[in-house]
Amino acid sequence: MSPSLLVALPAVNAILNGTSAILLLTGFYFIRRRRVTAHKICMLSAFAMSVVFLLSYLTLRYFAGFTPFPGQGWIRPLYFTILISHTVLAATIPPVALTLLYRAFREQFAKHRRLPRWTLPVWFYVSVTGVMVYLMLYQLYPSR
Repeated sequence: MSPSLLVALPAVNAILNGTSAILLLTGFYFIRRRRVTAHKICMLSAFAMSVVFLLSYLTLRYFAGFTPFPGQGWIRPLYFTILISHTVLAATIPPVALTLLYRAFREQFAKHRRLPRWTLPVWFYVSVTGVMVYLMLYQLYPSR
């Protein structure tokens, strides 16, 4: 893998996470206004962004390994609190998102409606904290 691509992947991952967060909120907005087609497009796009993010993230970790956090003092426990909560909650999203997609495509809307009440806030949190981890790791300490 090209070194310049490896350097760009963290920013690409943050953009994918941020885009996913925007699409999730937009999809929520549309479903609240009963604009089902627009909701579907947003949610499928958010899912696609998350899948591309996961592939990009795994590629980055495979070729570059993990990046240690160099911060000290009060920022260090804050960073690790965000990172750990992000990682644990991120692991819960793929199976639930797949279940939601399955129920939507099967038109099992009564079952489909129950999950987003907790899935949407968790998925949104994961997307936003993904951007925060990037900012703290790569922008707060850029001279690595």
